[in-house]
Amino acid sequence: MKRQYFTFVIILLISTIQAQNKDFNLVIGTYTNSCESNGIYLYNFNSETGDFSYENSSSAVVNPSYLSVSTDNKFIYSVNENGSDSYVSAFSYKANKATVAPLNKQETKGADPCYLINDEKNIITANYSGGSITVLEKNNDGSIGEIKQLVQHHGKGVNASRQEGPHVHMVQFSPDKKFVLATDLGTDQVFTYAYDANAKETPLKLVDSMKVAAGSGPRHLTFSDDGKYLYLVHELDGALTVYSHNEGQLKKIQTTSILTKGFKGKFTAAAIAIAPNGKFLYVTNRGEANTISTFEILKNGKLKSKGELSTLGDGPRSFAIDPTGNYLLVAHQYSNNVVVFKRDIITGALTDTGKRIELCAPVCLIFTEQ
Repeated sequence: MKRQYFTFVIILLISTIQAQNKDFNLVIGTYTNSCESNGIYLYNFNSETGDFSYENSSSAVVNPSYLSVSTDNKFIYSVNENGSDSYVSAFSYKANKATVAPLNKQETKGADPCYLINDEKNIITANYSGGSITVLEKNNDGSIGEIKQLVQHHGKGVNASRQEGPHVHMVQFSPDKKFVLATDLGTDQVFTYAYDANAKETPLKLVDSMKVAAGSGPRHLTFSDDGKYLYLVHELDGALTVYSHNEGQLKKIQTTSILTKGFKGKFTAAAIAIAPNGKFLYVTNRGEANTISTFEILKNGKLKSKGELSTLGDGPRSFAIDPTGNYLLVAHQYSNNVVVFKRDIITGALTDTGKRIELCAPVCLIFTEQ
């Protein structure tokens, strides 16, 4: 009898936890210069049904194309991608009320920041047109302080129209936070910086730079949860490269492609992410392709293609998988919507739910706790 009662209590507790965790906030960053948009939008998303509801938005913000949420879930940081007049903004974030309120903003001193990350001490931006990385101090109240460091890249690539100079496209912490890696689409390099969060002047110190295939244009990367493998998608040739990773050092172990065999149209690879259970990796491709590719992650870190399918929109700039792994949402910059796919956790397969979030030029999707 006691055993049955204990089992009942455990089941009840698990059911309660699952019920509490089925709703998440979906935070969306957009472009504001092509259609009517306030900038940052907040939706409630139900991870059991895939249903959503609009909750709130920011006041007018210029092109908050990429966002980063603080680890304590109290602040949102956005790039403001606006040529030489670009900056980064801080917002207080009340997740339980789904509200954002501006705190302050600071110049990046690098044109067109297109990605950013943050930790307890700093905010770090990848400045695409500026070909640079900016490290800004984070104040105790969550606002953005002064620039600590500006790292300028130099050089160019073989593609005259896209690689006329350095173009830093992404910065990312290694899982242990000892390093920051930066992809430079313009110079076909991946840079590894040793990272000291508490340093006052030079938090980033270059320890390695790796050349990739000429003209490939490295764009976005992601790590396996244990940090042993790194997956890099190349925007200009559609390559997907797997590296082993050890203390900031990378060694190539596989190269594959996100392109359908025989595809001859225009394309630009976009976003990459691993499912919560670590078993599948997804990559989007824009241009005339407008597809998402699925790969199974094998035990040795290598990838096995499971095929690709249409994202059912134009310009799949980014996507996000909800924390339960049940749904994958694709943000279409040009068809102005977010397409909701049901995801099979066992096979990784995606199916269209028919559900769409309609809004101006969505670019970045982030799920947070409420």
